[in-house]
Amino acid sequence: MIIDSHAHFVPPSLLAEIADTAADFPALELVKYDNGFGFSFAGGKPTRPVNPLLSDVAGRLDWMDQHQIDHQVVGGWLDMFGYEMPAEDGEKWSRLINKHLGDFAAAQTGRFIPLASLPMQNGGAAARVLDDAHQAGFKGAMIGTQPQGSGGVLDDPALTPFWQAADRNQSVLFIHPVFDSGDARVDDYGMNNAIGRITDTLISISRLIYSGHVERYQGTRIVIGIGGAGLPYVLGRMQRNYNLHKDSLADPQRALSLLYFDSLLHDPATLQFLIDSVGSDRVMLGSDMPFPIGDPAPLDVFDGLQISASQKQDMFCGVAKTLFGL
Repeated sequence: MIIDSHAHFVPPSLLAEIADTAADFPALELVKYDNGFGFSFAGGKPTRPVNPLLSDVAGRLDWMDQHQIDHQVVGGWLDMFGYEMPAEDGEKWSRLINKHLGDFAAAQTGRFIPLASLPMQNGGAAARVLDDAHQAGFKGAMIGTQPQGSGGVLDDPALTPFWQAADRNQSVLFIHPVFDSGDARVDDYGMNNAIGRITDTLISISRLIYSGHVERYQGTRIVIGIGGAGLPYVLGRMQRNYNLHKDSLADPQRALSLLYFDSLLHDPATLQFLIDSVGSDRVMLGSDMPFPIGDPAPLDVFDGLQISASQKQDMFCGVAKTLFGL
């Protein structure tokens, strides 16, 4: 069995319902493009158009079969999570996404494991939607690094009800960078994808580590995409900072041992470093399908690594199988 732990999907039925019911969300504007539509939330910066590959069921199944991938963990599309919406609208929006994603997964004979969308602009609303998602069979959620829009932080005390719900439900939380990293310096040269996604994720998870969230809510299984977004590489520096401020910070080394990571690094030497740093029992195959910055042949990066057959089996299947209760 091979499991892809990091992918995105937008059900065609969801797009159809949004097109018909957009007026039900006062803070939502559909932005027309030649090849479809995107979104603007609360008058904010328009997103990109919805990539047709996000909704291509036949093409996705063909790709999975070509790469011998039996199951795929799918979250929604971060651009359309709508954290800028008022809390009531955001809760309704997340429930709409989850309904269609859950229905899609249920119709595909177990090949897809869906991750819920949550209204992270409000801790109570996020907790309610997460509780209901678990009741509906979801194993957890994919959440963005910046709740409440640009500059939001996941360690905000207002999100405590959400963290308590995630801990109580033993949720898998895939923390994923958002549409806009918040740093205009990466707007050129394709750097928003290449670099901005890394810095955004690293800042977000570093705050969760130092604030003590990773240790405090250990029932939650936190997954960091993009191979940890540089976290293992800067651990020594983070540990030095902790040693200087032990009275106010949680231990990064301890937190690292509680996190999970995907393999989306595009470079065997870097993946080897990740495995050596955290162990094969904390790493899962990931593709970021269907985005171009992802890995179109995600198994190939494992060729030539200094790992045993059992370690490869851990990362191709074992870790994800346990984490998602397959």
